[in-house]
Amino acid sequence: MTHVRISDALRALVFAPDPALELHQVIDRYYAPDYTHRSDGKTLNRDEFVQMAAGIRSKVTGGTVTVLDELTDGDTYAERHVFRITLADGTTQTREVAIFGSFAEDGRFRHLSETGFDVADIPTA
Repeated sequence: MTHVRISDALRALVFAPDPALELHQVIDRYYAPDYTHRSDGKTLNRDEFVQMAAGIRSKVTGGTVTVLDELTDGDTYAERHVFRITLADGTTQTREVAIFGSFAEDGRFRHLSETGFDVADIPTA
């Protein structure tokens, strides 16, 4: 079975969304109906996650994600990445994030827990 990847989900949701797809179509592609998301000690159900994603999507004008580590074992998933985003006001943010979670039977995410920290911006040439 093919499993989804968080880097692909981030690109489709926030960094480079396809204007022909509605947010719910992207969510359905990567996240199971019973999806839960835990970040900074707070667990969101799927509806709350959709609201969060919509809010972020409205503020981000672009971004990149670099996968540092990614492992799957059966229905278990772990990944570490660095993302850099540009916000509508022109500011940038760079964060390293570690994610642990599980897949649903169909290969979409059932649950993800994440934690991360800000990384100093590296000047681009």
